[in-house]
Amino acid sequence: MNDQAASHGSWTPEGETLPAVTEEGVIEALKTVFDPEIPVDIYELGLVYAIELEEGGRVKVEMTLTTPSCPSAQELPSMADEAIRQMPGVTDCQVEIVWDPPWDQSRMSEDARLALNMF
Repeated sequence: MNDQAASHGSWTPEGETLPAVTEEGVIEALKTVFDPEIPVDIYELGLVYAIELEEGGRVKVEMTLTTPSCPSAQELPSMADEAIRQMPGVTDCQVEIVWDPPWDQSRMSEDARLALNMF
């Protein structure tokens, strides 16, 4: 499949068929979002709690921040929203900040721990 076919839907007699949005694709999009103060993406940091794929290309993400007073509190959710909305097939996105359960270092991936020297 060429790049153009991958980024656009297919036309059928019933109308356009949008590319399928997958959880793996959403995760890859979220891995492009980095906290400006930490050289690790928000997914590997363990800030993403839930990804819901709904009909019609709608995506809902529940995420948290490292602390309620995080300096990037306004930036990170908008950056995550923008990264997901750029995916082929996504028609709408909602990123919700949640505080329960609170984030702690145990949510970080092993790669994130290595990158931040937190063994």
